Amino acid sequence: MTAAARARYWIVLLPLVALLGVTYWLNTQNQTEPPQATPDTRFSIDALMENFSATKLDTQGLPHFIVSAKQMHHYPQDDSTTLEQPKLTTISNDGVSIHTTAKQGKISSKGEDIFLEGNVEMLRESSKQQAGLSLKTEYLHVVPEKNLITTDHAVTLNDANTTVNAVGMEMNYKLRTFNLHSHVKSVYVPARP
Repeated sequence: MTAAARARYWIVLLPLVALLGVTYWLNTQNQTEPPQATPDTRFSIDALMENFSATKLDTQGLPHFIVSAKQMHHYPQDDSTTLEQPKLTTISNDGVSIHTTAKQGKISSKGEDIFLEGNVEMLRESSKQQAGLSLKTEYLHVVPEKNLITTDHAVTLNDANTTVNAVGMEMNYKLRTFNLHSHVKSVYVPARP
């Protein structure tokens, strides 16, 4: 092949090579880096426990408050804890216990608030001063340091002779007081002699 033939060959290919180079350069300029997946840390769990129980002691070193659950998840983002099938037991100074169960629960970061949801049942044991009492609702807010249990949901209370339905309740289990907020209906059935 002569030099003139080679030059004609390159003259024809040179625009094609240049076009290919420009096309490649434009393609690389228009392509963006694929977005890097960032983990969603809002719901990252840093601790998980199964079938656990924790006991808080009072100032005399006696058990005051017991929390147990089928499963516990701790979230470091807000320092909260969720519970699956929680059971709370509060023991008063006179030894009377209040047992509370629910489908799920959440404990605030410092443990000052416990929120229970789903088929919440509470049972206060009987004592010399009071008959046993059961409570059913769908939501309870427990504040252990203040001996306080509240809800803004419908509640049903039962003791040996009385059934009370209401919406909203505040209970101080240390003072043994109830405050029912609204729609209160009570049925009393006297004991048979």
